[in-house]
Amino acid sequence: MDTIFALSSGAPPAGIAVVRISGPAAGRALEQLAGRVTPERRATSAVLRGGDGVELDRALVLWLPGPGTATGEDVAELHLHGGRAVVAAVEAALGVVPGLRRAAAGEFTRRAFANGRIDLAEAEGLADLLTAETELQRRAALAAAGGVLSRQVEDWRKRVLALGAQVEAVLDFGDEDDVAELSPEFATAVEDLADEIGGWLDRPLVEPLREGFRVVLAGPPNAGKSTLFNVLIEDEAAITAPTPGTTRDLLERPVAIGGVPFTFVDTAGLRDSSTDEIEVQGISRARGALERADLVLWLGPEGEGPDGAWEISAKSDLGQTKRAAKAAVSAASGAGVAQLKDLLVGHARSAMAAPGAAALNRRQHALLAEARDSLGTISSNPLIKAENLRTARVAFDRITGRASTEDMLDALFGRFCIGK
Repeated sequence: MDTIFALSSGAPPAGIAVVRISGPAAGRALEQLAGRVTPERRATSAVLRGGDGVELDRALVLWLPGPGTATGEDVAELHLHGGRAVVAAVEAALGVVPGLRRAAAGEFTRRAFANGRIDLAEAEGLADLLTAETELQRRAALAAAGGVLSRQVEDWRKRVLALGAQVEAVLDFGDEDDVAELSPEFATAVEDLADEIGGWLDRPLVEPLREGFRVVLAGPPNAGKSTLFNVLIEDEAAITAPTPGTTRDLLERPVAIGGVPFTFVDTAGLRDSSTDEIEVQGISRARGALERADLVLWLGPEGEGPDGAWEISAKSDLGQTKRAAKAAVSAASGAGVAQLKDLLVGHARSAMAAPGAAALNRRQHALLAEARDSLGTISSNPLIKAENLRTARVAFDRITGRASTEDMLDALFGRFCIGK
């Protein structure tokens, strides 16, 4: 296997730059640059030199022999002065060491997964942690990266294997008196397991937390959507004008309010017909955005919005107030906007995972649903019982990565930066 290296800290210039090397030639690379392999797991000062003997930097180096490392391989870390020229010189020197090459995006973490240092659910949590921008995102990602879901799935897997062993005993030794039938506790154990999984399935998904609670502003032309959009995101991102049909396409902006991540979407004005081909396309995209929304703020005529939409009176300063309005605001004066934001934060929090609680992503949710459904259809036929339990176990294995596809792994680890 190749030995890989990459800058694993932030882009220079910085106070310190950490270059990580992982693989069978990590020790040889350290010896070539530092002149020796330093004591194990101890930060040691060393002068790093290139192949021509020219000094590159005076650094702290760490030698971490595998398998007890982040990647499960031999690892060396070079803690350099964080200037661009220093990092470039050291990377150039590593690039000519036989057996070394630059790492691809996410390759260190992928090797950790391949070598059993983390499982797939933990890797997904780590990917979310790297992109976390709010406290809620950080805490949920830490729970996943720390193995909360993985440990729960492993417990369920062990219980399914134990139940499967009981069924196999009946199939293999059904003619023996002491194992001719399943114990009365078998059905109860299956039901309890399915109920536990159902409790996890009832939890909010992680995507609204990761991607931002998606709020779509909708209504007919000139309803005040873009003006309210600008006020909510506190930026003049959308063009506003009294001319109907100014907004032609979707406009999205991520923003955090009260520590909660949102994605606000401004849409083209909805009307039944238009002679403008571009506006027609904008209306089509607006209707698609409504289907993908976590919440719709409806600024149109009362009662004409989609099911579950919040009725918003966006021009309360002009006396235009709906009887059933969730909020009455004036984007022009700012009246009522703070109250609307408070309502949005409270609603989004209730639809997101609790702080610090592990949350399922859509992939994990679908697999757990498959496992729960298999357990919920346990038949009286022992052969069908065995197959249903096997289906549940395979679903668990796909959650943690015991069974996975290369395409799915490529997509996941492609989310990581180079050096992670």
